[in-house]
Parts: sequence; structure tokens; C-alpha cells
Amino acid sequence: MEENIIIKRLVSSDGETKKFLFKLVDGQTVESVLMKCKHGHTICVSTQVGCKMNCAFCVTGKGGFSRNLTPDEISLQIEEIQKRENIKITCVVLMGMGEPFDNYENVLKFLEHAIDPKGLNIEPERITISTCGLVDKIYKLTEFNPQFKLAVSLHATTDEVRNKLMKINKKWNISELLKACKYYTDQTDKSILFEYIMINNLNDSNEDANRLAALLDGIICRVDLIPANDSGQEKFKPSTPEQLNRFVSILDEKGINASIRASIRGTVGEDIKAACGQLRAEKI
Repeated sequence: MEENIIIKRLVSSDGETKKFLFKLVDGQTVESVLMKCKHGHTICVSTQVGCKMNCAFCVTGKGGFSRNLTPDEISLQIEEIQKRENIKITCVVLMGMGEPFDNYENVLKFLEHAIDPKGLNIEPERITISTCGLVDKIYKLTEFNPQFKLAVSLHATTDEVRNKLMKINKKWNISELLKACKYYTDQTDKSILFEYIMINNLNDSNEDANRLAALLDGIICRVDLIPANDSGQEKFKPSTPEQLNRFVSILDEKGINASIRASIRGTVGEDIKAACGQLRAEKI
């Protein structure tokens, strides 16, 4: 009988990030990323083989969608890596391959196992679910367990630009998305992490920074600015350091209750294609 196994392990040049390729029982492959952090070890897990969302800047979706992962297949990424590395995972982020809310029922079952003292025994406030903007599921998650953290891929300040970057915006636009985010923060009193990819001359202007601050006014949040990955896609180039710093300065100057804390995240694990948007199953 075939088993789910780790068939490849890559380590970044600084040794802080490791990428694992899993072969599932049906031959499909998914990736997980382990990152060393100040609180211990964080793992980024996949929830689908491929992704349906097909965001324009994301490498993962280019290979299409194959299937959802089962709750056990999501859990095994944590269990096997803990065993292989002889560590205890302290934080989990559902930001790997796939859109977690597009596999909602299986993700909920995984979350129940993850926080169970007899299961993975991970504190719910150390689990973050990332979404590209499935608004109905944001409401559902809030009612299911308000302790989980939420990350939202925003990436634009106008519907015109977000429509080009993220097809999901044509179903739920920025206004509808932020209304759901406000509901989440009001109900949970937790901060949302807004992820914002910085693309040169597309969404990184001073006007974008000012619009972003206005859009997020009243929402408990922080902003994670992510320079676009140089993944061979000619039309998307990262913002310059000057543009990044200017964007951060404008957000900081707005000082919305110090709730928006702009931080420029380095491209963690980029040398092993483990950075955001670079996860994809490899043909072995």
C-alpha cells in the first residue's frame, strides 16, 4: 500500500527556511514550507493540489487545479515535518498551494484536529487562514471560531486594478471584501493581516498608499507589503526600494490608531522558490 511521503527537501542558503515536496497516495504532489521564527517554528501548508483562483501574479495557479486535499493530507504535512526535523510546530499558516476557503469543509475538519489537545495541539490564535477574498467564508469562519487569525490578499486599491490581478474581485469587490473584514474585526477584536504585493508602476503609487490608508480606516489590521517575486513573469516587476519606503512612510504618516503597521517583508526562502506565490508542485 502506497503512503504519503516526502520526496524532496530543499534548504535556503541561510538555513532558516526549508521546503518539502510531498508525494500523495495518488501520485499528486504538494509543497510545504518550514520557517524558523522568534516564536519557534512556523509551517506554511497547502490545502489543495493547485488552485482555481488563478491570480495573475501567482505561480501556483498557473499549473491549474487538480483536487482538494483531505483533512488528513493537510495534517500530515505538519506531522511528517515535525517527525523528520525533530521539532514542534508552534505556528501554522494556511498560505501554501490552494485557496483554503475553496476547500472549506475539509479545512474546518483539519482546524478541529489541529487545535485538539489529542490532535496536533496547536493554539488556535497561532493558526492563520489566508484568503484571496471569498467573502461568504470570512463570515462563516468568524462564526465557527473567532480565535483563528485571518490574512487577506488585497493587492490593489481600486476594483479596476484588482480585477486584473485577481479574478475573485469580479465576484466580491473591494467594498464587499472590506465589509466582511470589518465584521471579522468587530466580532473578534483581532487584527487582520492585509497582504499587498508591490508591483512596479501598477499599484505602488503615492495615490495607492493614500487610498489604502483610507480603505482600511476603522479596521483593526496591519499591512504586509510584499515585493513582487521575480519568477520570470515579465509584466510584473517588484517596486523599487525607494517606492517601497515611500509607500510605508505614507501609511505610517496616516497613523490610523497605529493599527496599520506597514512592514516590508523580505522574500523569505526565495532561493528555493518558497516565497509567496512561488509554491507549485514539481514534476519528479
